[in-house]
Amino acid sequence: MVNMNALGIIFPNTYDELIPELVHRRTMASVPFGSRYRMVDFSLSAMVNAGIENVTLLAKKNYYSLMDHLGNGREWDLSRKRGGLNLVPPFAQENTKIYHGRVEALGSILNFLRAQKEKYVILSDCNIAHDLDFADLMEKHIDSGANVTMVYERAEIPLPIQTENYTFTVGGDGRITELRTNDYRPGVQNLSMNVIVMDREELIEMVRDAQVHNLVYLERDIIAPSLKILHVNSYEYTGYRARIYDMKSYFDENMRLLDPKNMAALFPKERPVYTKVRDEAPVRYAMDCKVRNCIVADGCVIEGEVENCVLFRGVKIAKGAKVRNCVLMQGTTVDQNVELDYIVTDKNVHVTMGRRLLGNSNFPVYIEKGTEV
Repeated sequence: MVNMNALGIIFPNTYDELIPELVHRRTMASVPFGSRYRMVDFSLSAMVNAGIENVTLLAKKNYYSLMDHLGNGREWDLSRKRGGLNLVPPFAQENTKIYHGRVEALGSILNFLRAQKEKYVILSDCNIAHDLDFADLMEKHIDSGANVTMVYERAEIPLPIQTENYTFTVGGDGRITELRTNDYRPGVQNLSMNVIVMDREELIEMVRDAQVHNLVYLERDIIAPSLKILHVNSYEYTGYRARIYDMKSYFDENMRLLDPKNMAALFPKERPVYTKVRDEAPVRYAMDCKVRNCIVADGCVIEGEVENCVLFRGVKIAKGAKVRNCVLMQGTTVDQNVELDYIVTDKNVHVTMGRRLLGNSNFPVYIEKGTEV
């Protein structure tokens, strides 16, 4: 694999307000997804698969879970003497404040950015699980000669709008001619994937200028007013993606992975998704259990009936329990004669004997981490 001449920067907290239930004690980046993974794994693995060997995460708050998951970056081959994986907490430098937009976050690490050697920077958020080919993105960016390249997909804007969404108008040459914030128009739009590529030195100058003018947001405050000055190119992503924007979308996107075609599209063999290794025992299925159309992670013990579920590591389903249409996170224990339908449990939840908890497809019921029901 060729070492890509690019620095990766990931923002773990940008979309925390979308699912406050799940990020009460963690970042959006460390939200569990797909039975074994965290949301950060997809952007981080995509960067590593493209040959990027220097990745920094700019944390804002609740980053203990993220630190525990990433460790020293060994699983992503980012445990290195030079470059590798860096997690920058808030107040890492003097006069740093809790940031709101990317400009404030990047302003806190300007000295770090100046010290790096890579020519390009890739900026990414963590609310979308995707299989973006960053190597192809970089190649298209370099060939276009653009100042900035922004990734988009053809999709409808998630409603109701709870945070900033960016949509583009793209010319025939692929150049972005208009960048809109929270567009009210219905139907399919060129919806941003929150991934941006640009020159590192140019990014530093943009952030310095923005700080002087007290600007906060990179897309809205800097790029959008400069479309006639800057060459801002577009890159369409046409692959599979799981966009998380509320609790229902989180539940639905996990359920979509029960379709083998979707699972294969999000986890292609040529670009694997890496995650923390826990060395759990294989799944243990009891003789009389019933399991149908489920994703089951290692370490689970299943003695009851499970159908259309995503089970994370170490989930235990006791004899006589009936679990359908559920997302059960790591360490969830379901006792005997329990009935669950359309339930999302956080880590280490204990559902006691005989309980009957029912949600529905439009309103999956969430149970907080460490709760005993």
